[in-house]
Amino acid sequence: MTQRDLIQRLPKAELHLHIEGSFEPELMMQLAARNKIDLRFKTLDEAKAAYNFSNLQEFLDLYYEGMQVLRTEEDFHDLTWAYLQRAAADNVRHVEMFFDPQAHTARGVPFGAVTEGILAALARGEKELGISGYLIMSFLRHLSEEDGFDLLKVSEPWHDKFIGVGLDSSEMGHPPLKFERLYKRCEALGFKLCMHAGEEGPPQYVREALLDIGVDRIDHGNRSMEDPALIEILRDTQTPLTNCPLSNLSLCVIHDLKDSPVKAQLEAGLMVTVNSDDPAYFGGYVGRNYEQVSQALGLSDAQIIQLARNSFEASFLPGVSKKRHLAAIDAVTH
Repeated sequence: MTQRDLIQRLPKAELHLHIEGSFEPELMMQLAARNKIDLRFKTLDEAKAAYNFSNLQEFLDLYYEGMQVLRTEEDFHDLTWAYLQRAAADNVRHVEMFFDPQAHTARGVPFGAVTEGILAALARGEKELGISGYLIMSFLRHLSEEDGFDLLKVSEPWHDKFIGVGLDSSEMGHPPLKFERLYKRCEALGFKLCMHAGEEGPPQYVREALLDIGVDRIDHGNRSMEDPALIEILRDTQTPLTNCPLSNLSLCVIHDLKDSPVKAQLEAGLMVTVNSDDPAYFGGYVGRNYEQVSQALGLSDAQIIQLARNSFEASFLPGVSKKRHLAAIDAVTH
């Protein structure tokens, strides 16, 4: 079996996926037409060309511009359903997806339209594709902690529909401790705690998220590798890191996939996983991330299998479900 075949056959969980980041240009143009919204690109070719951005700001500009066409519950269902079909093609069996309600409510889109559309697609994905799904509500870190508390209040009728909360958007200048009170409240409400840290921000941000906030999972965490004591803590606690290789390359967090920390993190005994982040913008869904990083780093079959196992171990699934998925991996590899 080739490594590509192995990657395809392995059941996987995806734990770092922004649903708005799976917005392919074809669907964007369809929804713009459906909702009678004028975009700056008039043809599909122009839209595809815009996806060839060269820096973080160009990406963010496109990301938020594309979001403007998402208006109705149906739109959010269609966006999520399109992602789930691609995930199924990569043999993803479970997904824990982020969504950014503040980016929609600020445009006047009701919180319920966003959430119910995504939830309907997740329910359909479980029924028709056999993919289980959890939803993680993200706070935008460039906004204030008070804005986060406002979102927590608005979202109250749906709290039983989320597994956890996350923190994303521009990292630099917005350390985890900016949201300490908000996260304490979320912990008291029983949410699992995720935070983007150590993508562009320093190792200190990872320390704050892990030791001061007490998060359950670190999203990205690349720069943890600059701090030997932090590496030890991550290994001892087995706190998961959700690495996103093609995202790191696209946003110049690394300049070559050979610089990805995935192999070093595996060899250090860390609970690292591979994910796609914003796959429509960053060059590939989760299967391609496995393929490209494995090729660049010369990962062994055993290391690829470990990454697939880690994806379920690091998930928020109950123990019995984890065992079922791990047994499915064993069935493929023995």
